[in-house]
Amino acid sequence: MATLKDIANKAGVSTSTVSRVLNYDTTLSVGEETKRKIFEVAEELEYKSKKQPANKTKGTLAIVNWYSEAEELQDIYYMSIRLGAEKRAKALGYTYYRVYKQSDFIEEADIRGILAIGKFSPNQVKELQSHNVPLCFVDYLPDEEIDSVVVNLKKAMRQNIDYLLEQGHTKIGFIGGKESFSDGTGRWEDPREKIVREYLESKKLYHDASFFIGDFTVEDGKKNMLSALETLNGNQRPTAFIAANDAIAIGCLKALYEKDIKVPEEISIIGFNDISPAKYISPSLTTVKVYTEEMGSSGIGLLQERIEENRDVQKTVIMSTKHIERESTSKKRRI
Repeated sequence: MATLKDIANKAGVSTSTVSRVLNYDTTLSVGEETKRKIFEVAEELEYKSKKQPANKTKGTLAIVNWYSEAEELQDIYYMSIRLGAEKRAKALGYTYYRVYKQSDFIEEADIRGILAIGKFSPNQVKELQSHNVPLCFVDYLPDEEIDSVVVNLKKAMRQNIDYLLEQGHTKIGFIGGKESFSDGTGRWEDPREKIVREYLESKKLYHDASFFIGDFTVEDGKKNMLSALETLNGNQRPTAFIAANDAIAIGCLKALYEKDIKVPEEISIIGFNDISPAKYISPSLTTVKVYTEEMGSSGIGLLQERIEENRDVQKTVIMSTKHIERESTSKKRRI
């Protein structure tokens, strides 16, 4: 694991600044470029060093992000996927350029393939298909006829619940997120909420009052945890919460710290994604590791097969996950 000093040295900032950025300290006054540099360095230092032979340029790929550059800093999950994709593209001999949510869609005429990272509306999918070049989605499966790289969410979320049950927790809450397609044509429904709800229902442990939905941000994670603490008292209050992503989970930890509630002694928290700040927050975050570098890399690999090998059979890559136990969870305290 990279140390704060390692990150600071490579980013050219102080260890104090790195610590405060990775802990989402809202009182820190630094620019977005500095934050972006720190997050990118933290993610890059997690990647294994892989020497690749130099290749001649094989053409240009468009890497299309459903987040804006500012949103990417609020939840660096997609940044990590993008960095993995860019690293693989460069190693394979392709140049690339980025298209963000607030940018115009692809204009360059001679692109050889498109990697679309995130969630896209039906209209946006059609627009991407209209370029008539190989297309691959990462973290989204809009159509079974299009190449995609996705995560096995059902298995991962059920494993989270099973883990908490093994720890003695039977009152389990959920704090999730909702988002809209960037073209304003509708909402994307996160399947994690449904997976958790149905699995808890199957075990007769579901309580609607223990589910809170906001945005996938630290700010909304904190806000919804504060709401949970205010509305759920005594025996109603869950002893453990599952968060839909690490940003939400970090917000939950901030709310619990603010209310002087001990984690994990009083409430356990589990995140999802294992972004780099999860290791540095206090207490460090129990979470689900999603292999984001490999997701981005696999997406570029699927494009390469289409471009260089003329593969015409659709492929969907389903990525496994790994439970990472850290300090934010423990066995339920006996009263």
